[in-house]
Amino acid sequence: MDDRASARILEGPLAWEVFRFGIPLAVGAILQTSFNLVDAYLIAQLPKAEVGPAVGALGVCDQLAAVGTIFSYGVSTAAATLVSHHKGKGDAEAVKRAAWQSFIVVAGLSLLFGVLGAVAGPIASSVIGLKGAVADVATRYLRVILAGSGTMFMLLQLTSIQRALGSSKTPVALLVLGNVFNVVFAVVCLFGPVAPNEGLAWGARLAQLSGVPAMGMEGAAWATVVARALVLAPSFLVLARRFDILPAKGARGPDARAIRELMALAWPTSAQFVLRITAMLLINSLVARFYSTETDQTATTAMGLVFRVDSVALFVAMGWGGAAQTFVGQNLGAGKLDRASRAGLLAAAYDAAMNLAFLALLSVHAERVLRFFGKDDAPVAIGLEYLHIVAPSYVGLGVGIVLGNAMAGARAAKLAFRIDLGVLVGFQLPVCLAGVLLVHMRLNALFGCVTATAFAGALVYGAIYARRKWLTVAPEPAPRETAAARASG
Repeated sequence: MDDRASARILEGPLAWEVFRFGIPLAVGAILQTSFNLVDAYLIAQLPKAEVGPAVGALGVCDQLAAVGTIFSYGVSTAAATLVSHHKGKGDAEAVKRAAWQSFIVVAGLSLLFGVLGAVAGPIASSVIGLKGAVADVATRYLRVILAGSGTMFMLLQLTSIQRALGSSKTPVALLVLGNVFNVVFAVVCLFGPVAPNEGLAWGARLAQLSGVPAMGMEGAAWATVVARALVLAPSFLVLARRFDILPAKGARGPDARAIRELMALAWPTSAQFVLRITAMLLINSLVARFYSTETDQTATTAMGLVFRVDSVALFVAMGWGGAAQTFVGQNLGAGKLDRASRAGLLAAAYDAAMNLAFLALLSVHAERVLRFFGKDDAPVAIGLEYLHIVAPSYVGLGVGIVLGNAMAGARAAKLAFRIDLGVLVGFQLPVCLAGVLLVHMRLNALFGCVTATAFAGALVYGAIYARRKWLTVAPEPAPRETAAARASG
């Protein structure tokens, strides 16, 4: 295995090494989000009758599709925690066992969500309260994106293991490559042989050569699934050859004990991120049910516009959170508690600095950003009001996510889950429901609840992180004889 990166994590100048490791993850997250923004731009080039429903559906569909990804992300985060601990201890066989068993679990999740994709679209649209053309578009999109969600599950798993072992540039490069493929395929599948403008004429030529018809929003889903699938093989080859993570042939079957250990760490992280998605869906559902009608879906369309901007802050925080998790895990594995704690704080500080720079950019270019995805004045006006109120909370959102990932790196994922559950159930849910149902608050007041929730979460995380009780690592299972060892014996 490559030990140079691990040595820097454990011994190098901490502030520089956290920055050096985390900045490719954060920048990669921005690049990945930028490709998503390009997707949204392409959808905005659809025929006028399709644009409004497509934009409104996209924000909700991405959040619903993210639920499955979050389950998988929990497994990937748990696997990265175990792998980084074992790496910090220098236990190569334990690294292989944890990584391989996590691949088995992710393969099972891929199969499960692939089956659910066939039936989940109409049910999900009904539960959220989508109406009219937005519901029709969302249903078709969800069937494809959920059925192919396993491609994203496995890609996240491969890149998370690489990151846990100390590689930050290669996994980002592979994710970016997948997103480049996604943009190319999206142009071809969305518009088929008829380009919406001269700049996208190359896509029409490719569609003519390959016989691909115009598929609209459903084509965007197919483009995403195929693009991710294409980078799975090179991602696995890089991981296997650089880090030698394949166990012996006799140890490649399911290991019930190893899977239980993995899932004990995975479910709190998955549940934590499901809570975060639930909080976002709560706002979208309230907007759809109380601030839009069958004939006027302006507010829902606006939420589809701003979701793309929100995702920049979310992805950047997950990038710095990944860095925090790796540094905390490896340093705790090596017994360096103070270094582990400081690494999490540094990652949170770097994330806050990037969000402040993002806020400065939005203060000047927010309207341009929103009009990149939608031209109608009414949704853009609501989107601008949303950003004016909510964008400052990106700092609080990011701090909470990064410190939560640091706790997960210390096997304290249950604590992070309890914090998020407390903020959602004890603050956001009652405040939003009371405001909408009892006092009929205006839409901008609902946006204010989003901001208040983000800062409340950051304050709670900061207070608990400072106490450092989360640094007490959960006891590890006793060593056991592997199948390979029994066979050789």
